Amino acid sequence: MHVPRVGAVRVCRSAGDVLGNLHLTSWVLAQLSRAFYAALTLGVLAASPGAVVNAATTLDAVKARGHVVCGVRADVVGFSQVDARGRWSGLEVDFCRALAAAALGSKDAIEFWAVSNSERYRLLSRGEIDVLAGGADFTLSRDTELGVRFVDTLFHDGTMFMVRRSQNIFSALELSGASVCVLEGARGKAEVAEFFEMRGMRYQPVASNSWTDVVNAYLSGSCNAIAGEMSILAAARMKFPVPQEHAILPDSISKEPIGPAVRQGDERWFSIVRWTLMALIRAEELGVTSKNAEAKLSSTRPSVRRLLGVNFNFGQAMGLNADWAYQAILQVGNYGELFERNLGSRSPLRLERGLNKLWAEGGLMYAMPLR
Repeated sequence: MHVPRVGAVRVCRSAGDVLGNLHLTSWVLAQLSRAFYAALTLGVLAASPGAVVNAATTLDAVKARGHVVCGVRADVVGFSQVDARGRWSGLEVDFCRALAAAALGSKDAIEFWAVSNSERYRLLSRGEIDVLAGGADFTLSRDTELGVRFVDTLFHDGTMFMVRRSQNIFSALELSGASVCVLEGARGKAEVAEFFEMRGMRYQPVASNSWTDVVNAYLSGSCNAIAGEMSILAAARMKFPVPQEHAILPDSISKEPIGPAVRQGDERWFSIVRWTLMALIRAEELGVTSKNAEAKLSSTRPSVRRLLGVNFNFGQAMGLNADWAYQAILQVGNYGELFERNLGSRSPLRLERGLNKLWAEGGLMYAMPLR
């Protein structure tokens, strides 16, 4: 900014001189103040590692390096894990691949970083990873205090109960008087207590200080049921001697929405990640899969044509090609395909869709309108 030079102030000899100099001095101070605060603001932005000045910064960086850097957990069955040969798999991993296909045209244009709970938000807010694929539930404090923004829900988790099928219990409402194995000090223990108290039901908590001890107590018959988040219960059941003898009851007594997060301040990248997820869900709603996506290019349905970018270009506003959603679906699949192969009937976890069904089927998954 141009700042006028301030010369020597002459001695005032009249009231008019005094007023004139006061006006001049006020104007000069105002200009200096504006220049100072502009310089200060630019300095703060430049000094902040996570500051985003250009709304397209992340996409520009992704295109320049040729791949998306995705932060994931390395040891969570069904969500994100890496085997001895360095091959990644899981729902969150597949979402990152779909994001790479949408942004760069190839699901393989991706680099996975195994991040710990203690460092994941710092890495994201500083721009060292482009997206945190999941592993944390979407809460007010995390969305407002850590320099990150949660995009939407990839998986609806929650505290549930698992019982032996031989007990013929089909709902958590049938657990009155039961003993329940829970983890001491965990949020789930308080949620279990609240569930029984609000319904006037009696129960006996059997608390242990480690999850391994909780599982062992359940297997030894120390309790009628075990409580934990659905994803954790399914992972534990998979290792039981006879997994089929145990059922996760359909009642979820808490809300634990898990989904991808991005750095605050980059609205274009936020939109890309959000609408990639929406496109996967919308594809399932419309019956578009990885197997029929190419054939669906000739569909006459306007909703399908909009999704696949046929004579529509909704990618342009995000800096993407017109076929961004088509590439994600073709190369990775729709939401239902991702769920089934990683968590559902085609996976070792064999989870029911539950709240992760489409809205039309009684679940909570639905896409915002792509129009």
